[in-house]
Amino acid sequence: MNYSPHWSFYNDPVHEWAFWDMLFTEDECQSIISLGEKNNLVDGTIRENEHVSDIRKSKVSWISPSDETRWIYQRLTDAIVSLNNQFFGFDLSGFNEGLQFTKYEAPDSKYDLHVDVVSRGIIRKLSIVLQLQKPELYDGGELQLVYSSEPTILGKNQGTLLVFPSYVLHRVTPVSRGTRYSLVGWVSGKPFK
Repeated sequence: MNYSPHWSFYNDPVHEWAFWDMLFTEDECQSIISLGEKNNLVDGTIRENEHVSDIRKSKVSWISPSDETRWIYQRLTDAIVSLNNQFFGFDLSGFNEGLQFTKYEAPDSKYDLHVDVVSRGIIRKLSIVLQLQKPELYDGGELQLVYSSEPTILGKNQGTLLVFPSYVLHRVTPVSRGTRYSLVGWVSGKPFK
């Protein structure tokens, strides 16, 4: 590497987050909820088989690629490619894990502060959250990105896709009324460099 007495400074083009409002219709969201509910719901973990209810309390199931779910994966892929090109510019390869259907129920389901990157595993670059429930049907359950002492609260509109870098600290606040449903996924790629 050649040394230069002058450093080149570039602006980072990566945005904190992006969204696609109403990517899925109300009926489509209900279809996804039905798919997730018919699978075997288990307690969410923070690492493989590690249950820590003071950090995470939710039920999850997995929606894998199939003929029945192709429409979900295709719609998400098209939106993610577009949002990545506009707001992140990451080198992505696609979904290397299934989509996680998550159910947060009152009075206290939550997922406290965490990041989605994993050590010595799949390189997660973008985290996605699809809001499946009407926001008036539950209280709490806010998806918050934490960049400073004041978190950024992301939208709750049903059918909206939220996207952010997987290395961002975030949480889902406790649900105090009703049930929050979401579909979560991680888009992988080559190592950052």
